[in-house]
Amino acid sequence: MTHPTESAAAPRLATRTEHIAPFEVMELIGRAARLREAGKPVIQLDIGEPDFPPPPAVMDALARISREGGIRYTPAVGIRPLREAISADYAQRHGLDISADRIIITAGASAALLLACAALVDPGSRVLLTDPSYPCNRHFVAAFDGIPDALPAGAESRYQMTAEMVRAHWREETRGVLVASPANPTGTSISKAELTRIVEEVRARRGFTIVDEIYLGISFDPAAQSALALGEDLIVVNSFSKYFAMTGWRLGWLVVPPGLVPVFEKLAQNLFICASAVAQQAALACFEPETIALCEARREDLRLRRDLIIPRLEQAGLAVPVVPDGAFYIYADCSSLGMGSGVLARRLLEEAFVSLVPGKDFGQYRHEDHLRISYASSVEHIIEATERIARFTRSQC
Repeated sequence: MTHPTESAAAPRLATRTEHIAPFEVMELIGRAARLREAGKPVIQLDIGEPDFPPPPAVMDALARISREGGIRYTPAVGIRPLREAISADYAQRHGLDISADRIIITAGASAALLLACAALVDPGSRVLLTDPSYPCNRHFVAAFDGIPDALPAGAESRYQMTAEMVRAHWREETRGVLVASPANPTGTSISKAELTRIVEEVRARRGFTIVDEIYLGISFDPAAQSALALGEDLIVVNSFSKYFAMTGWRLGWLVVPPGLVPVFEKLAQNLFICASAVAQQAALACFEPETIALCEARREDLRLRRDLIIPRLEQAGLAVPVVPDGAFYIYADCSSLGMGSGVLARRLLEEAFVSLVPGKDFGQYRHEDHLRISYASSVEHIIEATERIARFTRSQC
């Protein structure tokens, strides 16, 4: 009989783990928390979640469901009433006829993207994304031994992919594209005309198009519409986390082409069993008229915060090359301050007690020139934080 010892060798890790970088913003958030615990007046403009609580109707539904009990596994694709409610919402707000049969409820948008990559990405397959982009998106591709092709995207394209980029970078091994609109970290969207051209380029090459729309509900463009309007062959991801302020509930959904539903259902059965039954049942209250009215008012509140923070950042020396049209992020250019964004973020946290995210998490292209700033915070915090940033930047002159 053998016994483990302290000198025993650790198991050899899968090589794919080498291609998945740590999420460095979590280290900064941890440091901010420790400073706050030490009594420092830290203001966090780093966290990618709204500061609103979940809608009251959802919380009331959660309390009722908890009292009644009877919570069991659901079908792997989610409960039918929730899928039908999402279908009805597409019809009401976007004028789209999206069958509930095409909608798959997932354990957050992350699970939705994992399912999509599991279904579509072979080892060695290349997937086009932008640099900058949400870091987990490229890691979802790498988790299935695919190769994320990060295409440099600057202010001239609103930090978004273009059809010209697709034409220039498509290779024999390329299988598809993964875009987000509106996007994290930039808050910018792809115009309908440009997205149409991207989809046409991908179709011509028999590839897939995945569109992450988790911030679509927080678009400030009244003409914003789901990419589902471009055809049944697109795969669209959405979530209850942002628009409905339910980040910890881990609930999202996919809309997939009709012929792929059995494949996605099979994968969901094996990888996740089902999304949280409690969250699914409570989320039905998201589509009640009073909840939608509340969320629309909150969207307008976020637009006002955007309009407040941008001139204040620019007065503090942080340029905003592209005004975001959705989400709750500013991708600010800090290059004029003469220090990289990593150093600047650390100094602002330690000296001004304002926590921001350096560009490194979101890619390599000019990452030292950019900071991501979340304005999903109170007006009072935004005013105080930007005043502190301005005092710091003036002190460096």
